[in-house]
Formats: sequence, C-alpha cells, structure tokens
Amino acid sequence: MASAAVTASFQQPALSRCVWLVDDDRRVLHAVTRIFRAAGYAVRTFASGELVLAESHHAAADCIVLELCMPGMTGLEVQQALVRSGNRAPVIFISAHPDVASSVQAMKAGAVDFLTKPFDPSELLTAVQAALARTRLSSAAQAERAGVARLFSHLTPRERQVLEQLLRGKRNKEIARALGASEKTIKVHRSRLQQKMGVHSLAELVSCIERAGLRECLMQRRIL
Repeated sequence: MASAAVTASFQQPALSRCVWLVDDDRRVLHAVTRIFRAAGYAVRTFASGELVLAESHHAAADCIVLELCMPGMTGLEVQQALVRSGNRAPVIFISAHPDVASSVQAMKAGAVDFLTKPFDPSELLTAVQAALARTRLSSAAQAERAGVARLFSHLTPRERQVLEQLLRGKRNKEIARALGASEKTIKVHRSRLQQKMGVHSLAELVSCIERAGLRECLMQRRIL
C-alpha cells in the first residue's frame, strides 16, 4: 500500500510517536502497520474495541486509528468509552462502508478525521500528522493558560481589581475613581501587576491573557 516515495516525505524525527491501530481485519492491520513504521511511527495493533479499551487503562496513544464497523463493540462505542474515561488521544476513523449519520456522530464526539477504505497512504499519514499537530497546539495552549493562571495567583486582591478595570479599557484616572484610590496609587498597582505577570506594557498584558483564553474568566471573576 505504501511506496518509498510516499513514506520518505513523512519520515518523523526521533519523537517516538505511537499510533494505535484498531481493526478486526488482520490484513488491514498488517498493511497499515507497514505504512506507519515506514514513516517512523511506533505502532500497536488491536483486533477489537474491547482490547484497545483494556489497554487504554494502562498505556496512552498519541493517535488512534479506529475502524468504524467491527464485531462486538463498534468504533463509535469505543470512541464514546474513550471519551468517558478521559482519554484525550485524537481519533481518526476508517471504514469501507461509512454512512453520513455515523460520520456526523463521530465528528461531533471529537474525531479529527474520517477516511474511506481503500485510502491512499499519504492521505492517512497526512491525517495523523494533522491530528498530532492539533494535539501539540492544544497542549501548548493549556500550558500557557496554566502559566498565566499561576502568575495571576500571585496578584493581590487590589491588583486583580486594577487588572479587571484595565481589561475593561479604563484609564488610570477612571480606575482611581472607581476604586476610591489616588491615581498615583493605581499607577503603582499597575506597575506591580505587570511585573508579576512578566509583561512590559498593557498591550502585552492583554495579549497574554487573551492567548491563554483567560480574558472571559477574568471579566466574569471566575478565578478572581
């Protein structure tokens, strides 16, 4: 199914990304495993949904390629069980006989792609790379959010009030009036909160909060 030309363009650095392949057709397991290994991925294969769920309690995959129609648990049932267990590995469905309803249900439940058999090796590898890239971006966003929240936790109650007012577009004089303080005091609070948040300007402060997805939380005082 794969050629040297196709897999060469998908060679991975030594990242040891592990793909779990779930399909009751052993011919598919064998052929797709060769594709992934030629592209530099580690692969674990499972002939049923029950087997992959049992393993998911002990190990984690970077991506799961899952057959939709299998005896026993269907691919959709496996996906739902993974979601309930808190498994965050991206899922790519494959099927020789997909239907619109199942495809929609799978995507609504969080599947990142749905490929119809027989698929081109490059199509599958592209889907996996896209899934892994999305996971990396999500992890980076979560890390940034956690970092900003950690810095925020060091602000005093008054600094948090000043920050909230700044996010509302208020100037120092307006903040002073709203909080019953002098403008000089507000400037001191503003300088200190920027220092604690590791920024040098209001624009940078607002930007880091928005990138971390915390602006709405701050405005609604959910973590104030």
